[in-house]
Amino acid sequence: MIELDNIRRAAVAVREAANRTPVMRSRTLDRLCGAEVYLKCENFQRTGSFKFRGAYNAVSLLDEAQRSAGVVTHSSGNHAQALALAAAAAGVRARIVMPSGSVPVKVEAVRGYGAEVILCENTLRSRESTAATLVESQGLCLVHPYNDERVMAGAGTAALELLEEAGPLDYVLAPVGGGGLLSGTATAVKGLCPQAVVWGVEPAGADDAFRSLESGRLVPQTDPRTIADGLRTSLGEKTFEVIRRRVDRIVPVEEEEIVQAMRFLWQRMKLVVEPSGAVPLVPVVRGEIPAGRELRVGVILSGGNIDLETFFSGFLKRS
Repeated sequence: MIELDNIRRAAVAVREAANRTPVMRSRTLDRLCGAEVYLKCENFQRTGSFKFRGAYNAVSLLDEAQRSAGVVTHSSGNHAQALALAAAAAGVRARIVMPSGSVPVKVEAVRGYGAEVILCENTLRSRESTAATLVESQGLCLVHPYNDERVMAGAGTAALELLEEAGPLDYVLAPVGGGGLLSGTATAVKGLCPQAVVWGVEPAGADDAFRSLESGRLVPQTDPRTIADGLRTSLGEKTFEVIRRRVDRIVPVEEEEIVQAMRFLWQRMKLVVEPSGAVPLVPVVRGEIPAGRELRVGVILSGGNIDLETFFSGFLKRS
């Protein structure tokens, strides 16, 4: 299980390549929830999400044999782009397994970073089996999107930077899909601020983390239905173990609330944040954090990768 020292070492590794993203404030948001709120804006990270941190840390820890063989992963979006860029920066060959139904602009982005894309069927089983075949036949090193301690530690560097800039916090909220970001966040926060409360936030239509924590065992995602496409994955064994020990609560939120959180960030703060990234803001704006002038709340906005083709095509049709 990852510890604070793993995250500190990851911070040294990613410092040379990752952006130190800004921590932003909003007077309107502070008034709305009655506390001081600090937003860690990973929408400004390279490739547009926190995923670059974990991917780069994983690549930095490869031994010579692994570097020579190259890396592989399966992902339809943010992790695919992140590993492609991290591998390119390190001069390592990357093969990315993506479902055939992936958004074309994301597939082209992965190719643009120099990775080879292998398309597969639109199922998790197909993604995993295709990647496993490449590992076995070509000796590639698998960098799992979230169930990988190197990736988890790299993801935790976002919370480490948040605490370095904002100081001690009373609450920290992060989205949860596969659990890489939340497990890294909880490890950093509990290591530096043991008294802080850590919440994971997920769509009610994809609430496997909530059900897993309630039951004390891994409950797989079955039919996720949410606009937050980055949070449709199930927890992994490694991420669940960290979350079970270090996360205080999983908060499910509704689809309309996610859209309203995005709207607030876009309109009031001029921040382009994807649905998955806006999810952890929902409990803050709906008043679930106890009000208190001296209460300090941190929120990880995980990314800003939105398919704008539909938006712009609709705009042009109206104009």
